[in-house]
Amino acid sequence: MNLESLFTPFQYKKLNLKNRFVMAPMTRAQSPDGVPTQQVADYYSRRAAAGVGLILTEGTVIGRPSSKNLKDIPDFYGTEALNSWSNVVKGVHAEGGAIAPQIWHVGNTPYGWEAPAPFESPDSMTVNDIEDTITAFANAAKAAKELGFDALEIHGAHGYLIDQFFWEGMNHRTDEYGGKTIKERARFGVEVVKAIRKAVGDDFTVIMRLSQWKQQDYAVKLANDPKELEDWVLPLAEAGVDIFHGSQRRYWENEFDGSDLNFAGWLKKVTGQPTITVGSVGLSGDFMEFFGEGKGADTTDFSELLRRYERGDFDLVAVGRSLLQDPEWVQKLKEGRLDELKSFNPASVGTLY
Repeated sequence: MNLESLFTPFQYKKLNLKNRFVMAPMTRAQSPDGVPTQQVADYYSRRAAAGVGLILTEGTVIGRPSSKNLKDIPDFYGTEALNSWSNVVKGVHAEGGAIAPQIWHVGNTPYGWEAPAPFESPDSMTVNDIEDTITAFANAAKAAKELGFDALEIHGAHGYLIDQFFWEGMNHRTDEYGGKTIKERARFGVEVVKAIRKAVGDDFTVIMRLSQWKQQDYAVKLANDPKELEDWVLPLAEAGVDIFHGSQRRYWENEFDGSDLNFAGWLKKVTGQPTITVGSVGLSGDFMEFFGEGKGADTTDFSELLRRYERGDFDLVAVGRSLLQDPEWVQKLKEGRLDELKSFNPASVGTLY
């Protein structure tokens, strides 16, 4: 199997990557009181040194009182946390890597930790809350650029706040931030993107992660057909999203009947923008195995990934659990050392190596 095409450079605006592999964002919650440690910096640098093209950090939260649902999820505001992120950036760059923070607000997703304020959701937020949240996203984006990150990613997936606004199952508003259609409910996300674009300028790459599935409902679809997908994502592209990160539980599954395009493939077809695919790359198991519900059967058959990539369905490939388990996963792949790829063990979720 010839994987050389996945090791060609990628360039978009000022984002220059040495290959097509992206480290997917994975919540680690090991930054005490929101401040990343040197151990966190080493965790990312280790993967940059082993050839990952772009590192997307774990979700980092904006300056809202209940933007996170675990105490040790890293902040992306405040002098101490931002200084620590500067150290992370320097470490990754020293190893020849590129890095982008994932900017996040968890919305109403309690996880057993008592936040300092009630969790926010589309139905509970006032218009002032919404405006302040949009400003907080923009402030985080401005900080990302000032700290020397190579790009940023907006977390608009998996049933968190932006996605909760997209989803009729959690957005019952009757004002301008609600509505019966996905196009209407996309307004909050569009305004977040516009504010971020204004904060970072035209030359800084903005990625947005989207998903159909939610942690609250794996089977839900925001867009049931390509037309609804256009209504959802074209306004986001027009607002300033450069690259769409299409999250699926299994990248090889087709998104709509009548076509074998996956979610990232459809995002590229509809918007014309570059896309990232993700979803059990290097594994035959599904997303829930990340939480320890059985060990996935690893696979070194990348023929389906290559077929879709070389057809032009997506531009970049995000790898999560495989890279969590094995920091040298990309390097081993490049050198053809497939027999040395380490099997995913759910116990690795609790480590920061």
